[in-house]
Amino acid sequence: DKPPILGLIQRGGQVVMRMLANVQQKTIQPIIEAAVIKGARVHTDEYDIYARLPVWGYRHVTVCHARGEYARDD
Repeated sequence: DKPPILGLIQRGGQVVMRMLANVQQKTIQPIIEAAVIKGARVHTDEYDIYARLPVWGYRHVTVCHARGEYARDD
């Protein structure tokens, strides 16, 4: 059984990797807030754990793995 990992990377910048106790919004929120400035654009997959990013003050863009989408060059 593999623990969940949250990975954040800034384009051309730092990498943040954290092992999570669980996959819940209340668990990822402090990690994201410590590593990402408010107002930044955050790219994720469509997993619902990221649904509150706009409420937390981030611009949120998703890709849909179900449609074979893994990256976008916007």
